[in-house]
Amino acid sequence: MKTLRETKIGETVKVVKIHGTGAVKRRIMDMGITKGVEIYVRKVAPLGDPIEITARGYELSLRKADAETIEVE
Repeated sequence: MKTLRETKIGETVKVVKIHGTGAVKRRIMDMGITKGVEIYVRKVAPLGDPIEITARGYELSLRKADAETIEVE
């Protein structure tokens, strides 16, 4: 299992599943990150937090903890 946090800069991956529960999972899904969506990793901050991605044509910043709940392939 590979998570979004383990994805390298410049890679494009596809969401397989969002782990996590309740409000965290709902917030991630409300941002447009759902099963089957392609995500491009643009940047990672110097200390690794946050991760800047492009999904559905717009840019997002995610915390490492949130990125760990997103399983990708």
